[in-house]
Amino acid sequence: MNYIKIVLIAASALALGGCFEGRKNTEQLCTDNPALRCEKLNMNDGQCRIPRTDLIWHRFEVMKNPSEANKIVEYKFLMEYRKCLELASQIQTIDQTELRQKRFNALVHSGNEQERIVMELRSSQQPQTLYFLWSQLGDEHARRAFLQMEGSPELDTAEMQYALATYYTNRDKQKTIELLNRSLELSTGDNVNVEAVKSLASIYYHVQNKEAAYIWTQVASEYDVPLVPKRQLQLLYGFNDAKYDQLDDMAAEVESALKSGRFRRSLVPY
Repeated sequence: MNYIKIVLIAASALALGGCFEGRKNTEQLCTDNPALRCEKLNMNDGQCRIPRTDLIWHRFEVMKNPSEANKIVEYKFLMEYRKCLELASQIQTIDQTELRQKRFNALVHSGNEQERIVMELRSSQQPQTLYFLWSQLGDEHARRAFLQMEGSPELDTAEMQYALATYYTNRDKQKTIELLNRSLELSTGDNVNVEAVKSLASIYYHVQNKEAAYIWTQVASEYDVPLVPKRQLQLLYGFNDAKYDQLDDMAAEVESALKSGRFRRSLVPY
C-alpha cells in the first residue's frame, strides 16, 4: 500500500469520525435542550442533514441571544431547510408512509416558524430588520420606515449604506455611486463587500465614466470576480498604454486601501 493511499484512507476515517461525532453532538444538544423542538424536524433521516444541523445549532444560539439579527439568520436557515424538505418530499422511500409524514410535518413546522419570526420582527425599528422585511418579504411599511432613516447615524454603516444603494440603483445613479463609495469607506479590511465593488464598475461604465469603471473592474478582479481576457478588456475601454499603466497603479492603490480598511473615495479621482 503506497503512501498516498494510506493518507487517503486516514483522511476518510477522520471525515467519517467527524460526521459521526457531529451527529452525536447534535443529538445530545437536542436531548439537553427540549426548547430546540428537534422532534418537530425530520430527525434520523438521511435527507437534509446539513441544513437541519445548521438550523438546530443556530436555534441554540438564538436561545442564548435572541437578538433580531439572530432571528433573521434563523429565518434564512429555515428557508434553506424548507427548500431541502420540498425536494426530499419527492424522493421515493422504502418505508414511505412514516418517513414522508415526518418530512411533511417538518415542512409545515418550518413554515410556521418562519411566520412566527416575521410576526416577532414586524414591530422592529432597527434598520437591519426593516431592510430584511422590505427586501426579502416586500413589506412596504418597513421600506418607508427604512428610507425615512436616511441620513441618520443608524444607517451610516457599511452594510446599511449598501442596502440604501440597492434602493437607488434604478432611480439615481449618482446617488448610488456616492452610497457605494461610502459603504466601502466604512468597511474594514476583512469585510469588503465585493458586490459593492462590482456595482461600482458596472454603474461607472453605464454613466460613461470609463476611467473609474476600469479601475473598479481591475479591483474586482483581485477579489476573484471573473473578467474577460485583458486584451478584450483593453479593446472595450480604448485607452492608450500610458493610460492603462496609470489606471492600473490607481487600482492597486485602491485594492491595498480596501484590504487595510482605509479606502477613501478620493483615491479614484474621476
